[in-house]
Parts: sequence; C-alpha cells; structure tokens
Amino acid sequence: MSRPMLLAFLLLMLIITSQFEWRQPLLADPDPTPSIAEKQYQISQHQEAVKEKIILSQEKSIQKLNELVQSLRRQLLQCRADMETRNSSVAALTDQIIDLEGQQILED
Repeated sequence: MSRPMLLAFLLLMLIITSQFEWRQPLLADPDPTPSIAEKQYQISQHQEAVKEKIILSQEKSIQKLNELVQSLRRQLLQCRADMETRNSSVAALTDQIIDLEGQQILED
C-alpha cells in the first residue's frame, strides 16, 4: 500500500470512529440500576407490605363479624326473654280462664 493511501485510510477510520461515542468511564461509577439482589429485596419488602395490608384488612373484617355476632346474640337473648314473658302471660291467662270456666260450671 502506498503511503498516501495508508494515510487516507487512517484518516477515514479516525473520522468514522469519532462519530461513535466510545467513552469508557474514567472511574468505576456505581451502577445506577439496583442489582438483582436489591431488586429481589425490594420485591420481597413490597410483598410483605401487601401481605400485612391484607392481614390488617382481614382482622378488621373479623372484628366487624365478631361485633355482629355479639349483637345477634343480644337480640336472641332479648327475643327469648320476650317469648318467656309472653308464655308466662299466656299461661297465667290460661289458668285464669280455666278458673273462670270452673266457677261458671259450679255456679250453673
């Protein structure tokens, strides 16, 4: 190869390579993206937070259900007490009717 051809070739290579950015970092800069271990740690932390929120939501639901059960038990006890009162009133009235019928029979 002739010398001018070699110089032209080197100049052409210099022009082509200058168009590309072949920059190497001067210092070992930390990678701005987190490593795989850090990503897995963040994912596990997020999953734990989600699980905790689910558990708290379920605990609130359980508490509401317990309150409803207590309310229904009170209502049931009240109904039973009312029924016993009514039954005793009916029994007393029945006894009075029987006594009255017995007195009417004796008077006749």
